[in-house]
Amino acid sequence: MTIGIQRLCVYCGSSSGHDARYAEAANAVAEAFVARDIELVYGGASKGIMGVIADRVLALGGKVHGVIPQQLVDKEIAHEGLTKQHVVASMHERKMLMAALADGFVALPGGFGTLEEIIEITTWAQLRFHAKPCGLLNVDGYYDRLLEFLDHACAEGFIPDFNRRMLLADERIDGLLGRFERYEAPDRDKWTD
Repeated sequence: MTIGIQRLCVYCGSSSGHDARYAEAANAVAEAFVARDIELVYGGASKGIMGVIADRVLALGGKVHGVIPQQLVDKEIAHEGLTKQHVVASMHERKMLMAALADGFVALPGGFGTLEEIIEITTWAQLRFHAKPCGLLNVDGYYDRLLEFLDHACAEGFIPDFNRRMLLADERIDGLLGRFERYEAPDRDKWTD
């Protein structure tokens, strides 16, 4: 890839959801990553969509870096067969290490944790703590209402338009990765308006 992406962090559910499309999307992401020699960074669990994507990357010969708090290891949900499993002390440490390991961030369908992670890492981009691309894989419109809300927040003056454009979205992983390739972080600061 032209912007030097070697590893991408994927935020996704530790549940599978009610529709097989979500697991299919996770498999498609895994296949796209391995085809492009991109390593996966994720939350280190063996369950749900998290387990699906990690298992598929590994089955295809790719590399997977998990980052999981000791409390979740103690609950026996850690994936046992990863390229590297980083065990950390807290959720805060988990998110910091995932951010440090990755060259960009993709959210697949998920719940509170997935939503919190992609919003936080996009906030870090808004604050110029990093200039890495952030995106939503909008599987069958899963994130449509979130995108509508963000457009509303922009229209109401709470998110500058140039920062709103930092959170990319596409229904296909190839499209999203193409957007990542062309991504340029805004050169304006949110406080300059």
